[in-house]
Amino acid sequence: MLINDDFSRWASVTPREYRWVASPQGGVERVMLDRIGAEQARATSIVRYAPDSFFPRHEHPAGEEILVLSGVFSEEGADYPAGWYLRNPPGSGHCPSSREGALIFVKLRQMLPDERLSVRIDTRDPASWQKEGDADVCPLFANAAECVSLRRVAPGATALAASKRGAELLVLAGDLVIGAQSYECGSWIRSPRGECPAVVAGAHGAMFYVKLTEALDRPGEAQP
Repeated sequence: MLINDDFSRWASVTPREYRWVASPQGGVERVMLDRIGAEQARATSIVRYAPDSFFPRHEHPAGEEILVLSGVFSEEGADYPAGWYLRNPPGSGHCPSSREGALIFVKLRQMLPDERLSVRIDTRDPASWQKEGDADVCPLFANAAECVSLRRVAPGATALAASKRGAELLVLAGDLVIGAQSYECGSWIRSPRGECPAVVAGAHGAMFYVKLTEALDRPGEAQP
């Protein structure tokens, strides 16, 4: 299966374009944002867990990245409410579930093979944030290939400066404007390297997830 698989081109999915697809596990469905492969795929998705749904224990040979958008996501006996960022490195495994239901943003098989760090960050903790110019920034992860963070900016402010790095954005609150196009809350946008213009917050400001690609033209292509 190939969905938004050409990383040399712009890609975006807005909430009005969401297409929910059932997963192999009952009670769990997803919106496929980009995908290369069948069920064991390099993939970026928004995943919805119905109350009392779960996945049997499984392994992630090339890693998994999760941002909890709403509800409570659980794994390995720990509960992660909305705002938690999780990073499970290559070779890890878990049994994910949700008692009350959850909506999560998930990236699979997109880590460098030698990554070993397990990350757990509560982005709703004020101590997780720092000031960078006109933006409030919550650093999530960085290595030679990528830099991941949440950013919060005031209305009309530059949310992200023009860059030659590839950028992947998920709008978490407010809206973002890129050129003549406005992207509402829930929108996912991916630019190729060398073609990311300035991103500006809309009339109500914005909070968003951003992954800046530092070294790989096609994130995850080195994965097994």
